[in-house]
Amino acid sequence: MFTELNSILNASPDSITRGEFILVSDRQSDASFLIHHFLSFYLRARCKVCFLGLVQSFCHYSAVSQRLGISLTQAKERGQLVFLEGLKEALSILIPHESNTESQAMTFLRDPGVGLRSLYGFIKSTVTGSDNSEDWGPPVLLVDDLSVLLSLGVSTGAVLDFSHYCRAMICSQLQGNMVMLVRCSGEEEEDDGDEGSERLLKGLTHQCSLTLHVQGLPTGYCKDIHGQVEVCRRRKRGDVQHTQKKLFQYKVYDKGASFFARGTSSAVL
Repeated sequence: MFTELNSILNASPDSITRGEFILVSDRQSDASFLIHHFLSFYLRARCKVCFLGLVQSFCHYSAVSQRLGISLTQAKERGQLVFLEGLKEALSILIPHESNTESQAMTFLRDPGVGLRSLYGFIKSTVTGSDNSEDWGPPVLLVDDLSVLLSLGVSTGAVLDFSHYCRAMICSQLQGNMVMLVRCSGEEEEDDGDEGSERLLKGLTHQCSLTLHVQGLPTGYCKDIHGQVEVCRRRKRGDVQHTQKKLFQYKVYDKGASFFARGTSSAVL
């Protein structure tokens, strides 16, 4: 958990904002450090966390969280964290073995055209289950990263429907929070086709209340600054939508990160 980022977002594990959909995206950079931040943040806030790890193993997330002072293994054992290891679950579907237990959450891989009902059902049973031994806080859904579903053959429309239903259940009905990561590979925000990550990013931007977009420095590589992040918060007052944007430069360390208002760091002017 990065305390400087908490100050920027006016957030604290002791008093979280409920009903938020936070969209994390990156372009020619790596925003995964923000996923690690939100994972540790919500676990410290004693939320019940459902984490769809579609790009890395549990061991990877556990090693990073350990450096941030959080034990994912203990969180799983006490029922606070439910982790879906997408790589392992996909393998059990695509290369079935008698010794493997097939996950119903990933059965859409057999026919991506049917949509993501099975994955939504897994999330619903996780966040609404009544078998908790402790009284956890509001539910939180984390996805790293949502754009992987496109490469698995799921249409952009189906992914947007999936996020819409998840938001309706978690953010509206249960007053919990969602954090989703989407990656864009292009240099500019060009149309990448109807089924591309650009359309997915635009669709999710309309659904979310807070976006954190990570990208490389426009001046090129710098060893002292790793990139910049644009923080955009959307609030609706009456029928009017208000948008507030701020731009920060950042540097990620082994156990933390530093953020600078654009133009205030000594490395980049």
